[in-house]
Amino acid sequence: MSERPDHAVPGAPAAADWLALREAADAEARAVDLVEELRAGHPAPGRILDLGAGTGSMARWLAPRLGGPQHWVLADRDAALLGHVADTLPAVARDGSPVTAETRELDVTTLTAADLAGPDFHTGLVTASALLDLLTVEEIDAIAAACVGAGCAALLTLSVVGSVRIDPGEPRDLAFATAFDAHQQRTVDGRTLLGPHAAAVAEEAFARHGAAVRSRSSPWHLGLDDVDLVVAWLQGWVAAAAAQDPDLTRHADAYLERRLEAAEQGRLRVTVGHLDLLALP
Repeated sequence: MSERPDHAVPGAPAAADWLALREAADAEARAVDLVEELRAGHPAPGRILDLGAGTGSMARWLAPRLGGPQHWVLADRDAALLGHVADTLPAVARDGSPVTAETRELDVTTLTAADLAGPDFHTGLVTASALLDLLTVEEIDAIAAACVGAGCAALLTLSVVGSVRIDPGEPRDLAFATAFDAHQQRTVDGRTLLGPHAAAVAEEAFARHGAAVRSRSSPWHLGLDDVDLVVAWLQGWVAAAAAQDPDLTRHADAYLERRLEAAEQGRLRVTVGHLDLLALP
């Protein structure tokens, strides 16, 4: 599942609950070496725009890893999620410099270079977490063009890549995985989502617009210590697959029951593939 649960899927958890469940796994998975490259190539981003900020998990993870004074603009179209941000962000950066923040309602699909360079943002770094798979080719291209045009760096983490491994395996794993990937690429209100292709599209878009691009694998490795997350992920994963492929509906309940039982007994291991991307101007 992506950064937000899909409310078209029956049983999807509330968005804030899902974000809280996944925050520790996200923090463990993100590619720290890309942050080191960011510090080397863009040492003082100053003003940072976090797209699809949700409840602020990206800022909580990244702000203490960057130096210099930082002002975060946490942008999301969901005002209710932004309401969870207050008093949860670190107060100081890696070198003890102050960290400040504000929240702003924003539809990320409308972002332009003028926004990033203008007085409202004047951004040195754009960040996002588990967002790209919810966008279209045109929207990712617009973000890449805006970042490069404004001369700001971009650190875009945890884009799903369509790689899921469940141990021990079952014969129906592949059918559910295939249907889930198709669900991630469906057309919604005229927008065809990229799903697991988003990271590759973003790499190409940033490079085409002139950025230096680096990428790293950032998988979730979930097991006994992550039972609550595994349970929520399985429920959403199976529900989305069954919604996409009705032929799976007759198998879904029994399949999910077996998988949940194994997870709750500590016998299940889940690896979900992601990709992190750094683009430097």
